[in-house]
Amino acid sequence: MNYIVKIILIVSLLSIVACKSNDKETVSVVEEKDLDLQMIDAYKEGLEFLEGGFPLDAAKKFNEAEIIYPQSIWAPRSSLMSAYSYYYGNFYLDAIDELQRFIKIYPNNDRVNFAYYLLAMSYYEQITDETKDLGAILDAQKYFTYVIKKYPNSDYAQDCEFKLELINEILASKELYLAKYYIEREKWIPAINRFKIIVEKYDTTIYVEEAIHRLVEIHYKLGLIEESKKYAKLLGYNYQSSDWYRQSYKVFNKDYKKVSKREKNKNKLSTLEKIKSLLRNEK
Repeated sequence: MNYIVKIILIVSLLSIVACKSNDKETVSVVEEKDLDLQMIDAYKEGLEFLEGGFPLDAAKKFNEAEIIYPQSIWAPRSSLMSAYSYYYGNFYLDAIDELQRFIKIYPNNDRVNFAYYLLAMSYYEQITDETKDLGAILDAQKYFTYVIKKYPNSDYAQDCEFKLELINEILASKELYLAKYYIEREKWIPAINRFKIIVEKYDTTIYVEEAIHRLVEIHYKLGLIEESKKYAKLLGYNYQSSDWYRQSYKVFNKDYKKVSKREKNKNKLSTLEKIKSLLRNEK
């Protein structure tokens, strides 16, 4: 009899434990649903703030959504939307901080390629003048290059390539600015070095023609005629129809300008004679 009682007690205890376990699971599910709803509400408020033109409030709401339920699949999305809100509002330093945090916490997220692209854009948007600090330019260049190499088939790679071309133009213009600064102070060697950087590193930019011409000019001025001719040939081979080539041609042919004027006058006289002849024939 005692044996049967013991069995009954054991079964009863197991039933009680099972019920408690089910109660906990039920509570857990309810709590998760409640957190999920709170998170979605915060996320929606963030979108409303963003659409209403209040990016700072939006960023705070998206951060709140992430904090409410950090285990949710919405958490990384909220973090990224917070970063975008800062970027949208021109708060680039805040956007950079948020994006770096996102990349650190969610490195395997399927939107991490966009995070790197937005990070590059946050630096790029801070570029104001080629004469200013290079920090933002170089950081933007680094992350655009990273996106192209790491995610070559992404939607952002093509725009990154375009932005890199613009950055090269900016960097080349900075070298040109510094070279001219040295020319004004008759510091020929530093000027030559800056022009050479443009020719060697930024040969696809609009500044390369002028850089080659200046190398022709400076070397000729210093009496390095053969070196000057070398750059003149380079300019003629690649840009024979450009104004900078004509400028370089004048360095070696001092009468070029006079001849050109004389030829122009001849052409004008010839045209006038033709017009007069036609008028006479009409009479």
